[in-house]
Amino acid sequence: MRMIAVFEKSERIRHIGHLDIQRFVQRGLRRSGLPVAYSNGFNPHILITFASALSTGACGKREIMDVTMAEPVSESEFLERMNRAMPPDMQLTEARSVDDRHPALMAMLRAASYDLLIRNPEEADRLRAAIMPMMAREKVTAVRKTKSGMKEVDIKPLIYAINGKGQHIYCTLALTEGQTCKPGMLMEALCREAGIGGDSFEEAEPNDILPDNTGKKKEAAEQTDSFGNRVEKAVAAPDRNGPVRMLITRTGLLGENMDGVFVPLERL
Repeated sequence: MRMIAVFEKSERIRHIGHLDIQRFVQRGLRRSGLPVAYSNGFNPHILITFASALSTGACGKREIMDVTMAEPVSESEFLERMNRAMPPDMQLTEARSVDDRHPALMAMLRAASYDLLIRNPEEADRLRAAIMPMMAREKVTAVRKTKSGMKEVDIKPLIYAINGKGQHIYCTLALTEGQTCKPGMLMEALCREAGIGGDSFEEAEPNDILPDNTGKKKEAAEQTDSFGNRVEKAVAAPDRNGPVRMLITRTGLLGENMDGVFVPLERL
């Protein structure tokens, strides 16, 4: 049997890469004492796959792992023992047992949903306003990195849904082995339509000096000198022509049911 489990990658560990996430999960499985299956050969390893690697710097609300079990185990026991062994920022929320003949997760994956939090309220307003004009165009172009170099492609057919509310851009983008639209490609096109941030974006760090809730710029930050005295250090105001700062959260992975409707991948 196999166990399909949903887990979270919280904002606090968003800069941890996919290989380290794999190591955390494997370590958690070993600590849990669950009867997991191992590969054959000189260097046996736990038989585990992930539906899709999450980019470094992004959060994940419903990431999915597929673990092959050596012996049957209940879903509740799997969740309980794994959550005791896993760090607080990578807790499991669901588990479902499936037959060994169940299709591979990557083969069923069709799309992913995202929540893009724009740190600057003024930029968020302009980006939201640019959604409809951008989607009304015949083509929406962005640059994709290929084996032969950078290539401009039309990503409009790969944008299944997009809308905005407040400082958030919500979207559903294609995610298959053959066709993928990354959030950065969407933001490149959206920023160009809105006329801000050039053609780039970057993730905002929690301690970055950013506009406050009133939209005014913070011009100085308190620091201490070598003697412990409080001093003020001038800080350059945010560059309006620089990259758009945002936080990427992948909120779900999607497959298609028999009717061609997107549903959560873990439910298929």
